[in-house]
Amino acid sequence: MAGGGFCKLPNGSVVVAITLPSPTDGAGPGTPVRVLVHAANRARALTRLRNAGLRAVYLRGNAEPPTPDEITAVLHHPDGLLWRARPQQAQELWHPIRALLRPAVPVRRPA
Repeated sequence: MAGGGFCKLPNGSVVVAITLPSPTDGAGPGTPVRVLVHAANRARALTRLRNAGLRAVYLRGNAEPPTPDEITAVLHHPDGLLWRARPQQAQELWHPIRALLRPAVPVRRPA
C-alpha cells in the first residue's frame, strides 16, 4: 500500500516504519503520515497496526527502513506505536496512534 521498511534489533524484536496517507483529518487532509511499530516480529507489527484500525496495511520490501531517531522514539514510548506527519519537521513531535485514529468530535454551536 505504501513505502516502508523494518529494522531487526539485537534482542530479536523489530521496528517497522510505514508511510501512509492520513486515515483521518488528524494530520490534515491528504497529509501522509509515518507510522512506527515495535513488535516481536514483522507479522506481529502489522497485526498491531490492523488491530489499531489500519486494516489495509502491508509491508512489501525494505525501501524506507526506520531511521535511528525513529527507532529511539518508538522504543521509548510505552505503547510502541507512534505516528507523525511527513515531511518530517524538526518541531513536530511523535504522537500516540490513538490521536490519529480517534473520531473527529463535531463542534456544536448554539442556535
